[in-house]
Amino acid sequence: MAEKSCVKRLQKEYRALCKEPVSHVEARPSPTDILEWHYVLEGSEGTPFAGGYYYGKIKFPSEYPFKPPGISMTTPNGRFITQKKICLSMSDFHPESWNPMWSVSSILTGLLSFMMDNSPTTGSVSTTVAEKQRLAKASLAFNCKNPTFKKIFPEYVEKYNQQKLLEQSVSEQPSSNGSTKEESASRRTSNHGILQQDQNRDEVPKDTIINRKQSKNFPLWMLVLLVSVFGIVMALPLIQL
Repeated sequence: MAEKSCVKRLQKEYRALCKEPVSHVEARPSPTDILEWHYVLEGSEGTPFAGGYYYGKIKFPSEYPFKPPGISMTTPNGRFITQKKICLSMSDFHPESWNPMWSVSSILTGLLSFMMDNSPTTGSVSTTVAEKQRLAKASLAFNCKNPTFKKIFPEYVEKYNQQKLLEQSVSEQPSSNGSTKEESASRRTSNHGILQQDQNRDEVPKDTIINRKQSKNFPLWMLVLLVSVFGIVMALPLIQL
């Protein structure tokens, strides 16, 4: 059972954290136990953890702030062993160095800084940059399988769902572009066929054109000849007179 002074202190720090949140960190107490806090560290740009979301817990003793909390991480990260306490000067690994003036914000800031560092400590592991990057990419999907994480951090679940929709949309684009190209090629083939037909109509042999012209001129020639013969026949009687 937490002492009243501990509860008041943690409630006050939560209000302060809401007003002035720590950069790249989200932290909230459990809805059923104010001594158990849940946090998410967002990997800093320019580090192997960039794009990662690292979920963990801070468990405060009932004597807080006179005794330090225990800190652990749940998300595989390549820096700390999961589900085990992390050795920090602000954790219960070193009660002798704990300062009651430190707050939740101080703890979270120190944890994020130590996360991005390479200094070995109890509970840390040594992994390659490639491994850290792989784990960072898979971190949000891993977290969203955890019922407690989904309940306390619904905004990250929404972020994950949006990422999945975006990836699905991107993966569908090549097939869509392929069908568009096929349709364009089909249209070009069809248009080419129509143009070819038009050209075939236009490409009429020259002798056919000449014959057509001759067939049009032949009746006129005959008409002139007939008129001339008729004129001569009519003029013969007058010549005889």
